[in-house]
Amino acid sequence: MEKGLIEVLSEICDERGLSPDVLFDALEDALVAAYKKNFNSAQNVEVVIDRDKGNVQVFAKKTVVDLVFEEQEEIDLEDARKINGNYELGDVVNIEVTPRDFGRISAMTAKQVVTQRIREAERGIIFSEYTEKTNDIISGKIERIERGNVFIDIGKIEAMLPEKEQPRGEAYELDQMLRCYVSEVRSGTRGTQIIVSRTHPGLVRKLFETEVPEIAEGIVEIKGVAREAGSRTKIAVVSNDPNVDAQGACIGPKGMRVQNISDELRNEKMDIVKWSEDPAEFITASLSPAEVLSTEINEEEKTAKVVVPEAQLSLAIGKSGQNVRLAARLTGWKIDIVTAG
Repeated sequence: MEKGLIEVLSEICDERGLSPDVLFDALEDALVAAYKKNFNSAQNVEVVIDRDKGNVQVFAKKTVVDLVFEEQEEIDLEDARKINGNYELGDVVNIEVTPRDFGRISAMTAKQVVTQRIREAERGIIFSEYTEKTNDIISGKIERIERGNVFIDIGKIEAMLPEKEQPRGEAYELDQMLRCYVSEVRSGTRGTQIIVSRTHPGLVRKLFETEVPEIAEGIVEIKGVAREAGSRTKIAVVSNDPNVDAQGACIGPKGMRVQNISDELRNEKMDIVKWSEDPAEFITASLSPAEVLSTEINEEEKTAKVVVPEAQLSLAIGKSGQNVRLAARLTGWKIDIVTAG
């Protein structure tokens, strides 16, 4: 049975990708509980499993004292030195108390605990694996849709796309492949839960990092993203190489790079803005595609007064104020738009 125990544990470890020590520790804990339940609940015991041979031994742990008050936990110095002459007061003596039929009883008792530990270990592995994916993109197939929430099969587990994390007007179908941003990884009594988003600005950032090699290589840097999911995004970029045009790199040959990202986001409009250390220049660029005549900034109040041609006013403000709202969010400045004259 002992040899079979080792073989079973090894097989489980191979199948589940678990560390053998995790299962051995779990089994030893389970056997302590089994011993206390079936033989002597008062004893302070330790169970040791030989990792190679599978031999199981139970040891009562007793502290060496002058005068014994608790026989289950203490042993006097004279008796201790009958076992080993080197024992001193305060030492802990391990006395083997393995019952003859302990293997049969412990196997039945330990099964449930070991199974639980296996689940816990697997949950820990999954939690650790997906925690590393937080703030990154994952892909998966839509498995089911319940109460507006979309559940996506991402491999070892499913991710949930809550209704509030879905862009307005975006529709979903079963078996549809979807790319999402991992916004949160939770660990609870029911296991690991992955919360993903299609509205998070980080999704746009990660899509550009994936689509534009210059960003992945650090040549082009994303300085900021302002987004109204499903409608429009403004992204500020700068080049760390004077020979590379940041906006051109993001747009790509014949506009294919930015188009691929727009397609992934169901035709969301993309404004690629050139970032500048000069607030006036950055604010002017952020109001693209509107033409700006001048920008006057107030450093103390962090406000900007932007002058545009009268014919450009509606474009600068945007539908329902969207353009100026995104520009303000991207730059971090309060923007007031007026017409010339």
